Amino acid sequence: MAGAVEWMRLALDLAVRNVEAGGGPFAALVLNDGRKIAEGVNSVTRDNDPTAHAEVMAIRAACRQMGTFRLSGCQLVTTCEPCPMCLGAIYWARLDRVYYAANQQDATESGFDDSLIYQELANPPSRRRIPLIAIEGVDARAPFTAWQRHQSRTLY
Repeated sequence: MAGAVEWMRLALDLAVRNVEAGGGPFAALVLNDGRKIAEGVNSVTRDNDPTAHAEVMAIRAACRQMGTFRLSGCQLVTTCEPCPMCLGAIYWARLDRVYYAANQQDATESGFDDSLIYQELANPPSRRRIPLIAIEGVDARAPFTAWQRHQSRTLY
């Protein structure tokens, strides 16, 4: 992408300013047609919100700006390789491409280690550190049946 280095420099500067303002060392930009449509910074500790990662915040802002939950045609510029949660959000948003600077090892060395989550995802739900326990004896598919019957549903 033309200008990727310049966009990354902007994101890195935003992350440094976020640290100075009491936030985490992460920032992200969403681009469309070569222009920035949204940005986000990590505000996990400032907002007491474990989902307030820079990528998620930028995706939320871009979706509001564009009036859609699909960001096809957009790119994400993020200061660090996305964690599992952010990677999930990236796929759900259908971004075309992600550019990142620091990698997982850089994050780990700075105290942001996602390796436990990757390890846990490889385990069956009932054998994870936080067990996921399926409840039987209920109509678990009722919401999906209602969804499939709903005439004006918006497909993901």
